[in-house]
Amino acid sequence: MLSYMPGDSLAHRLDPRTKLLVQFAFVAAAFAHETPRGLLVLSAVTAALLLSSGLSPLAALREYRFVLPFLVAGPLVSALTLGPLWVVVADAYDPALASYRALLVLFVTAAYVRSTPVRDTRAAIQRTVPGKLGPFLGMGIALVFRFFPLLLSDLQRTREAMAARLGDERPVVERIRLTSVAGLNRAFGRADRLSLALRARCFAWNPTLPTLRFGCLDSLGFAVAVVLALWALL
Repeated sequence: MLSYMPGDSLAHRLDPRTKLLVQFAFVAAAFAHETPRGLLVLSAVTAALLLSSGLSPLAALREYRFVLPFLVAGPLVSALTLGPLWVVVADAYDPALASYRALLVLFVTAAYVRSTPVRDTRAAIQRTVPGKLGPFLGMGIALVFRFFPLLLSDLQRTREAMAARLGDERPVVERIRLTSVAGLNRAFGRADRLSLALRARCFAWNPTLPTLRFGCLDSLGFAVAVVLALWALL
C-alpha cells in the first residue's frame, strides 16, 4: 500500500514545500513537452526522483496497477475504427504519449507520498495557501492521504473474502456488483467512525503542526524546480 515510509533518503530530508514545488514544475514540463524526446528527458528525471525517495520503479508500478488498464485502454480504443482497416496505429500515437505522461506524473507523486509524512504535507499547505483556504485544503488532503489507502485495503480484503468463498467463479457483472456494494458499505462505515473520532478528539482547524525549515539540500530541490519550470516556459 502506497504510504509514507520512514527513511533517510535525499527526499526524506527535503522540506515538503520544496517537494511540492518540484512536483508542480514537473507537471508543467510534462504538459509542455509531450513529445518522445521530452518524455524521454522526463523519464530520466522521474527515475532520479524515485531513486532519491528510495522507491523502485517496479514498486511504484505495483502500487498503481489498478490504473494501468485505463492507461493502456486509451491508446487501444483510439486505434480502433468502425470499418477497414479496423485498427489505425497512427491514431494511438498521441493517446499513448498522454498515457505515458500520466504514468510519469503518478510515479513522481508516489515518490512524494513515500517520503513525506501526512502532517508535514498538511503543514506545508496550511502555511503556504493564505486565508481560511489553507487550513481547509490541508485538512482535506490529510484526510485523503489517510483514508484512501484504507479504502483500497478494504476492497482488497473484500476480493480475498469472495475468492475464499468461490466468488471468483461468479459472473463478472455480479462480482463487480458485490465488490462495489461491499466497498461502499465499508466506506460509509469508516466515514461515520471518522466523524465520531473527530468529534471525540475536539477536532480543530488549526492544530499544532510540525515546524518546517529549509535546509541546504533544499537548494538542490529549488534548482531542479527552476530548471523544469524554465523548460516548461521555453
